[in-house]
Amino acid sequence: MSDPLDLEITRDLGQSRYEARVVTAHEAAVVGVLRYERHGDVVQVTSTVVLPAHRHRGVASALVRRALDDVRAEGLRVEPRCWYVSEWIADHPQYADLRWQAPPSGATMDR
Repeated sequence: MSDPLDLEITRDLGQSRYEARVVTAHEAAVVGVLRYERHGDVVQVTSTVVLPAHRHRGVASALVRRALDDVRAEGLRVEPRCWYVSEWIADHPQYADLRWQAPPSGATMDR
């Protein structure tokens, strides 16, 4: 595993995404993105993508943590549609209470 990166995580409400930037003295380059859709009180996380050169350095984890911290702060629930987010929540049980549970009918939060 490489050294951790100096990351800046920002939320772009207009694009429904979080961006991870590597911050240097000269620039802040986007190296990862978490995309989501909001449906009422439920946030569907649809994908988490990190540039290959920056994988295994905590970028995806930082994106998910920030998104779920925002979900908690806003009193929402999350429906992970991204395998990484689903596994991340399983590995971080302190976030398990944020997981949206489908009604007994098995309905999903499709558009």
